[in-house]
Amino acid sequence: MHHRALGPWAWALLVALAALPPLLQALGLEFYTVVATRVLIFTIAAASLNLILGFGGLVSFGHAAFVGLGAYTVGVLADAGIGSAWIAWPAAMVVSGVAAAVIGAISLRTRGVYFIMITLAFAQMFHYLAVSLKAYGGDDGLPLAARSTLSGLPLSLADDASFYWVALAIFALVFAGLRRLVNSPLGWLLQAARENETRVAATGGRVFAVQWTAFVVAGAIAGLAGALLANLNGLVSPHLMHWSQSGQLMVMVILGGAGALWGGPLGAAAFLLLEELLSGVTIHWQFALGAILLVVVLFAPRGLTGLVGRRSGRSKEAVHA
Repeated sequence: MHHRALGPWAWALLVALAALPPLLQALGLEFYTVVATRVLIFTIAAASLNLILGFGGLVSFGHAAFVGLGAYTVGVLADAGIGSAWIAWPAAMVVSGVAAAVIGAISLRTRGVYFIMITLAFAQMFHYLAVSLKAYGGDDGLPLAARSTLSGLPLSLADDASFYWVALAIFALVFAGLRRLVNSPLGWLLQAARENETRVAATGGRVFAVQWTAFVVAGAIAGLAGALLANLNGLVSPHLMHWSQSGQLMVMVILGGAGALWGGPLGAAAFLLLEELLSGVTIHWQFALGAILLVVVLFAPRGLTGLVGRRSGRSKEAVHA
């Protein structure tokens, strides 16, 4: 149940990612800084879903609701004249976390398809609520006049490179926090409950409390991803809460490897980069992307992380041989 990170390689990866904006600028490809920022934001959202789906075995089909609530919190506060990230982003986490606490308290009393349907129903409720809020744009969404501000720091989020570095720093902090969580006693209980809830309860484990805590943490992190996404897009839309967005996050986790520490980030990066690449080649890119995902599911049931792990294992065996 102990999940390792990349060790020294993690620092090398972080340095390489930090050097991406000036490299893209030197190549005249500044646009891809925005694409890379979008990838980072969705890696945060996918990692939060992986906490409950991969490590907890809770198939939530309404996770996009927390992303959307975080985005709308930023949008509503910006509309009220509050543009400070020090206020808006923590507020987004609180709003999404509270919503996750309420939804989790209800939905976690069910299992299987009933849990899936309840989380889906809550997400659709928030979606249609956002559509009905004509004061905040309704179905057209709520545009942001400007990105949030980080007073006290020598950078402006209006600059795409600076915003990318902030998103990268947040991703690193979130990933480090999730790693500590899944390797903590709470994380071990969460993974044990995924395998056999009855046995964990029989040994004194508080299954509901553990799962509810993970659900709230995942919702709060998704809200932070939503706050970043609202700033990146400059628009808050009800579509962020649609069930298709939850399905997309789920595909990212499955593609990367549910229950693997790097599953969410790797799956999100692969999905979005494939989408960006294929959409520039053919208008039928969804078909090609679906075919690739089908191949991965058939030949790598543990996702891309499982495929990488299997290859590294074979390499080690060859060295010892």
